[in-house]
Amino acid sequence: MFKKEWIAMLLAGGQGSRLGALTRNIAKPALAFGAKYRIIDFSLSNCVNSNIDTVGVLTQYKPYLLNTYIGMGSAWDLDLSDGGVHILPPFVGEEGGRWYKGTANAIYENIDFIETFDPEYILILSGDHIYNMNYEAMLAYHKEKHADLTISVLEVPWEEATRFGIITADLEGKISRFSEKPKKPDSNLASMGIYIFTWAVLKEALKQEETKPKSENDFGKNIMPTLLAEGKRLFCYRFQGYWRDVGTLESYYEANMDLLKDRPELKLYDDGHRVFSNSAILPPQYIGPHAKVCNCLVGNGCRILGEIKNSIISSGVYVAEGAKVEDSILLPNTRVFEGAQVYRAITGEKAVVKPHCVMGSQSSEDRSQCAITVLGDKGIWTKGFQN
Repeated sequence: MFKKEWIAMLLAGGQGSRLGALTRNIAKPALAFGAKYRIIDFSLSNCVNSNIDTVGVLTQYKPYLLNTYIGMGSAWDLDLSDGGVHILPPFVGEEGGRWYKGTANAIYENIDFIETFDPEYILILSGDHIYNMNYEAMLAYHKEKHADLTISVLEVPWEEATRFGIITADLEGKISRFSEKPKKPDSNLASMGIYIFTWAVLKEALKQEETKPKSENDFGKNIMPTLLAEGKRLFCYRFQGYWRDVGTLESYYEANMDLLKDRPELKLYDDGHRVFSNSAILPPQYIGPHAKVCNCLVGNGCRILGEIKNSIISSGVYVAEGAKVEDSILLPNTRVFEGAQVYRAITGEKAVVKPHCVMGSQSSEDRSQCAITVLGDKGIWTKGFQN
């Protein structure tokens, strides 16, 4: 047994159905982001930057790419013999094999794994958020408050509060109410899906929840209300910084485009909080003699011969001479052939836009009001052909 003060459990089994064709073949945390990363890189990097050396990654939906990408965890310096990163899929137990029933059940099913490290505290994370955060500061707050549970929160616009778990707290941060996606919220303090539990408290709560046949085995719907009803000490930790839930096409698109602002809030170039990734070893990007590149992130292995503007160009992408890409996100190994035009669109991995075809709205007057056009992994775009 390796005694750890705390370990992290990263929930990475989300299907991401609201992302449509982009997550048809992969789990949402494995989706490419920001030209060289995948979404899960941010949570894993936060753990490393917060001196957490033991992370359990709970997978479920379409896990192959995610499992392969994480590997032994060496890209995040998590290939350790006394901790490191561990992939934790659903498994066959005494009652046979089954999917995780909910977020809380996923942790319950891995109690034996957690007990191996005998932690005092456990950090629960989601693998589908974009942010930089020092979890050590949150743990210090948890200890200071002698909390049983600390939830990281941030203020959201009131009109968006119905999308989140909403917290009501006093001036000292003590939580008096937790409402999961309320129709009429009484607060705009939203849960970020980041929790620090005192492990003894969480373990008992998980065991009790498993005895309830009608429980959804969910942290927001079940565990938090139960702990509040029992009079446990629940506190909120106010996060100051950039955080995005990229669970929809619009939020995913906007989070990528945030990186192209003059002063992006998400600091990718901060040596004090680096974002690590298991990116492929590729040759440097090549920008051709007649290419035009303006306000773009361009990954390694790209060959840009045409015109790209205000776009995220992931690794291995090819944009032919005479092609034009604007306000778009091209995921790894996309091919945009000669004369093709791509506007306000997202292409999946290994997608192809055929020569002289047009993807997205050609209008430049107010393209931000146009719907985002999406082409899935290995998709082939043949519409809007122009001679």
